[in-house]
This record gives sequence, structure tokens and C-alpha cells, in this order.
Amino acid sequence: MLVEHDAKMIASLHGLPVPAGVLVESAGAIDAARLPPLPWIVKAQVPVGGRGKAGLVRAVDSIDAARAGANAMIGARLRGHRASGVRIETRVAHAHEAYLALLLDPAAAAIRVLVAEHGGVDIEAAAANGQGVRSMLVAPDEAVIAPTVAALAAGFAPPVANALARAAAPLAKTFFQCEATLAEINPLFVLPDGGWLAADMKLALDENALVRQPELAALVEARRHVYPEAALKITTGFDYVEVDPEGTIGLVTTGAGLSMMLIDELRAQGRRPFNFVDIRTGQFRGNPTRLIQVLSWIARGPRIKVVLVNVFAGITHLGEFARLFVEALEAVPGLRVPIIARLIGNGFDEARSILSHEAEQVMLEPDLERAIAIAASYA
Repeated sequence: MLVEHDAKMIASLHGLPVPAGVLVESAGAIDAARLPPLPWIVKAQVPVGGRGKAGLVRAVDSIDAARAGANAMIGARLRGHRASGVRIETRVAHAHEAYLALLLDPAAAAIRVLVAEHGGVDIEAAAANGQGVRSMLVAPDEAVIAPTVAALAAGFAPPVANALARAAAPLAKTFFQCEATLAEINPLFVLPDGGWLAADMKLALDENALVRQPELAALVEARRHVYPEAALKITTGFDYVEVDPEGTIGLVTTGAGLSMMLIDELRAQGRRPFNFVDIRTGQFRGNPTRLIQVLSWIARGPRIKVVLVNVFAGITHLGEFARLFVEALEAVPGLRVPIIARLIGNGFDEARSILSHEAEQVMLEPDLERAIAIAASYA
């Protein structure tokens, strides 16, 4: 999920009008000459909703108030995310708030189009209650979005219906050209003169598509401090997420679904996994670099008590994995905790021989339930 400022800058390139605004990442860097016309609204840049209710959106009418708002917001946290900066933009008055969104529906292999005559902070509650939000599943074809939005908005007040219909095409262009999984305008400001603006914007990208999106990949790289996990994936070629900074169980796992299942199982037992990782053993090619990186990151965890390895080897031979794992352990001398390795697949006997002779801190346990229980006991 991109922060609002980046989402708006991308969407504006595809024809979506947005209020004039600037990104500020330090209160001391606010320069009146760079700011858009008064009055202003200061909005914390975090990749989640609910900022207004959390006090991270503030209307201001002076440079001092803008600096005070930025100072209070930068570094604040909302639902686990730190505000990397603020967007200061021109405040729009006397606008009607509507809603428009495109959402990838993988199960249906389709796009869900959503519209509402009244948007704003309570739209999610209204949608959950089946009130006010109209939606339709359509084929993943950019050309069908605008007529679908027009059909869904039929019966709305004419200025709102017209604004939604006009916003549909540039939003669809943004969604498809960025290979997004979500593109949402909430609220979509409908102005008294019939114009409209994307007052707030959510844009969620598919990280696996960034190899085909050089401009978006460059944005993620340039703003690595805002998108550390996505930037890490671009650099390393695999997924790694620190899910609990105070976690006690480090994980070395392959397969995103199996890794999430393992995290859920540990949490159900009252344990605290430190990280998620899908290390993708099929891409090792005899190189321990990925394992060294993961073990190094785990070693930085202040409360790590044990490491649980769960590898199902399909393409990779477990003997090769074991040799690479031993090399990685030697390269990360700071990781001196028990390691429970649950390995299954081709080459198990060779892996067992290598680990038993060359890695004293590794305990091999082929049964997943027992491996989890042993790791939990250490944690």
C-alpha cells in the first residue's frame, strides 16, 4: 500500500486531478514558498486508513500551525505503521464526498467495482452493513470500467453521478497500468461547479509485478525508508517481514502459505514469531547469500530464543540446502541459539548427515508438530 502522497502523484500522471500539495518529511523543512495556497490540511503519511479518527489529519491556517501539526505527526504510529512525513495540501471547502474503488478479486478472476453516493470516514462501516455501497464484478478489462461505474451510479444526484463517471476512466488507467490490486478514491470531492478531485487516494501494488514496472520499482527504491519490505524484495528477490520486533522465535521458511500457517499456529499457542520469510529454495543455485541475510536479520532480534526452520524441498535437494545452511551459520557467528530444523523432501538422509556432523546447534525433527512444540519450549 502506497502512502497517500505517492498514490496521488502516480494517479495524477494518469489524469486524476488532486488537490495541490507537497510532501514534507521534517517539520523544520517546511518552506512557505513551496506550500500550495491557503487554507491547508496536514495529513500524516501512513499506508493505512483511519488517520482522521486517530488525530493524524489537521486543518491549519498558518505556517506555524502547519509546522506544529507536522511536528506532532511525523514519527507517530498508527496500527503498527510509522508516519514517514506529512502531506500539506490546499483544503477544499463546500464539496460533496462520494466514493469510487476498483479491487482485484483473485477468487473470481475479476475486478470488483464499488461506488457510493456518500463517501468519507464511515464508508467501511456502511459497506459492512450492506448500506450505500453498490458493487459489481466485471472482467479484467480497462474498457468496461467506465460504463460499469455509470450504470452503478444511475439514480445518484446528477452532479455526483457525472463526477463518478468522469473519474472512472483515469482511475481504471491507473489501476491497470500499475498492475494494482486496489485503487480507491475516498472521498471523491464533487465541487459546486461540477468539477471533482481525488481528495484521498489508496493505491496497493502487487510487489510481484514490480519487475514489469520500472518506474514504480524506482519509486520504491528511492523511498526505501517508507517501503522497506518492498525495497528489500526488489534487492534480494524474496519476501521478508519483521512481524513482531519483540518476537522470540526466528523463522527460516519457504512457501508463503505454509509460512503464514506456521505463524498462525505459533500465535495460537501463545508464542511470538519474530518474522515472516518465503526464502524460495528453488533460487539458491548453490549460493548461501539469502540464508546469510535472513539469519543476520534474525540475529538482530533482541529477544530471539530459538530459530525454527521449515523447508519443503521440491526443486532444491535437501543435501544442498544443508550445506548452504551450515555455510550461513558460520557467516553469522552472532546467532547462538538452538535451531530446530524440520526438513522434508528429496535428499533428507544427506541433509541429516551434514547437519549432525557440521552444525551442533541444529536439532533435526522431521515431524512439524513436534518441531513446533520443541521450538515453543525454548521460547
